[in-house]
Amino acid sequence: MTQDSPYPWREEGATPFIKIEGLSKRFGSFTAVDDVSLDIFKGELFGLLGGSGCGKTTLLRMLAGFETPTSGSIFIDGADMTHVPPYERPVNMMFQSYALFPHMSVEKNIAYGLKRDGVNRSEISDRVAEMLKMVELSEFGRRKPSQLSGGQRQRVALARALVKRPKVLLLDEPLAALDKRLREQTQFELMNIQDQLGVTFVVVTHDQEEAMTLSTRIAVMDAGRFIQIGEPAEIYENPASSFIANFIGSANLLPAKILERHGGVAVLEHSGSKRQFKVATDSTQVGDTPTLAIRPEKILIDKAPLNQCDNQLQGTVREVAYLGKISTYRVETDIGEIIEVTAPNQVRPTGVGHKIDWDDSVHLGWNADSAVLLAE
Repeated sequence: MTQDSPYPWREEGATPFIKIEGLSKRFGSFTAVDDVSLDIFKGELFGLLGGSGCGKTTLLRMLAGFETPTSGSIFIDGADMTHVPPYERPVNMMFQSYALFPHMSVEKNIAYGLKRDGVNRSEISDRVAEMLKMVELSEFGRRKPSQLSGGQRQRVALARALVKRPKVLLLDEPLAALDKRLREQTQFELMNIQDQLGVTFVVVTHDQEEAMTLSTRIAVMDAGRFIQIGEPAEIYENPASSFIANFIGSANLLPAKILERHGGVAVLEHSGSKRQFKVATDSTQVGDTPTLAIRPEKILIDKAPLNQCDNQLQGTVREVAYLGKISTYRVETDIGEIIEVTAPNQVRPTGVGHKIDWDDSVHLGWNADSAVLLAE
């Protein structure tokens, strides 16, 4: 295995750049981070995702050295950093508030850390110019933060964090202060900068779409623990639990029992209606009682029967949300469950009868390989 692999976490024997072992943090009787272990590899843009109070920011602050672990260890590039003070770690942190000095120009904000470290003036000038160019703010160096847009201030904060050339950059909700359009644009800018520099990024966010867009891998946290770690597509398509299925996107969850198996396809019975469905699976046995999870976008919806699908339902549209590029339908089905379906608006409706609307009778369908079975 070589560290040049774009997916070192898939390689047996790969050496992690950041290694967290049995890390815990307690504040009195409250456990914020509960015995977590994690390997992050050089050059990753790793996402820590979870709701408020799940422990993700506390974990980030322990990586930065701002919190001392109650137990466990942190290694960065092979060195034990567990009790090393923040200013001696090869780490920098970009805060959610950006924390720019309002009385300083953009150039002086970026140069501040280098000046405190005693770097000579000519090198400071060169490195600041390099960072301004990278974040596309070369023409804004003499402006004050108040003269910049939110997105520009975000890039100044990023340049200031990167100018010291840390081995690891920690980002705490870095895009939370931006509006939706600018946040989406800045996500790609952040990815491009990280790719250019090859610095290992660890990003804390509560925004599922942001984590999915930015991250090479994601650790989903709840109550101080990791409940699933994986690549974005792996977590989305194969959630480990009902909690994950609904936290990363949304899912229709149906209680079921496995009746029989035929090769890689199981026949299951919906617990409420006794209706039978097919699902592709290799991991269940007859008699198991898993939850059937179907993502809304995996389900077809039409006014006509969907005979080409392995599984079909009928129902009545009770709610419609038009979101421009997609529409979301909540359908009261003939098995007594409300099923949510999303469909792309690929064609403009040409008149009455061509679009699906409130109270329409509809058919739903999905194939055996479009759903997953969850044990929890």
